[in-house]
Amino acid sequence: MAVLLIGPAGAGKTTVARHWADNRRVPTAHISLDDVREWVRSGFADPQSGWNDHSEAQYRLARRTCGFAARNFLANGISCILDDAVFPDRPAIGLGGWKRHVGPGLLPVVLLPGLEIVLERNAARSGNRRLSDEEVARIHGRMAGWYGSGLPIIDNSQFDVHMTARALDDAIARSLASPPPF
Repeated sequence: MAVLLIGPAGAGKTTVARHWADNRRVPTAHISLDDVREWVRSGFADPQSGWNDHSEAQYRLARRTCGFAARNFLANGISCILDDAVFPDRPAIGLGGWKRHVGPGLLPVVLLPGLEIVLERNAARSGNRRLSDEEVARIHGRMAGWYGSGLPIIDNSQFDVHMTARALDDAIARSLASPPPF
């Protein structure tokens, strides 16, 4: 099984994915797009300074690399959870891209806490993972497009990591019973 955890910066995707992978009874890998993207050391294209051809290319390469890793883990009996800020208004590189890279059976779940929460969490970040409040608000607003998509959405505004992981388990169980329409 491969799960794709989607949400804005500060939603808790990486924290929840790590916790969820650490606490499963079956072997599970956590693959973070941001971690893979940061493998680029010299020439790293930080989108904080504006999206450009280099940052787009590095994101595309990181997604393909994550998909390749996920397929290899799955082929060897290891489940995966991936995390990425996938935008609903960019289907070719969003869910469609992830499905092409990972393969069938990918289960997307959206973490979408309130704006105040993601701003607070983002403020606690450092380095290139901390975005401006304006950028976080813009990303959060674009994520609202997931409502009505048929994908499971978890508002983890009032949840700690354990509660969010339980909500993730519930969303996965519902998705397996009735697959999402993507």
